[in-house]
Amino acid sequence: MGNNKSSVSGSYIVLVGIGAFSLAVFFSVVSELLVRGLSSATAFLILLMMILIGISFDIFGTAVTAANETPFHAMAAKRVLGAQQSVMLLRNADRVANISLDVVGDIAGTVSGALGISIVAQIIMENPHWDIFILNVLVTASVASLTISGKALGKKFALRNANTIVFFVGKNIARVEKSIGRDPYRKRRRPKE
Repeated sequence: MGNNKSSVSGSYIVLVGIGAFSLAVFFSVVSELLVRGLSSATAFLILLMMILIGISFDIFGTAVTAANETPFHAMAAKRVLGAQQSVMLLRNADRVANISLDVVGDIAGTVSGALGISIVAQIIMENPHWDIFILNVLVTASVASLTISGKALGKKFALRNANTIVFFVGKNIARVEKSIGRDPYRKRRRPKE
């Protein structure tokens, strides 16, 4: 495998940094605004959803690094919807994994922690006689436990079903392309090495 300098270029790192900052702001603002006007139970559901987003992207990021590109070439030759997109995901596995695992996954983890703190503050406002220290420890430990165990199970699933997961994402990308009027079967150029 050749040395792909484009995957670690300075402009890519700057772009990822700006994208990560923007996504973090977006997720933080949206989740905080949603939590503020809701009951503690509904806020917990939003927290669980954020944890699931992190786990889902972790599964995809792991799958894209473990999948085999070869079967997708045969499917692309038969013009199977999503095969061409799957090939491109795998040819850019380093960048796709970086965005899935490090950008979205880490942002989801950070936002989950912040949401946990917001939920604790909300519960304490509703129940001022509760012990804030114990509640904070319980919520933080629960968020960490759900995230870590979910990602551990997700990685195992991703390694066993890597091609299926990549193809699922590839098909959905192709469907989006089709819905916006782009040809999902067009040949994509290989990124410059």
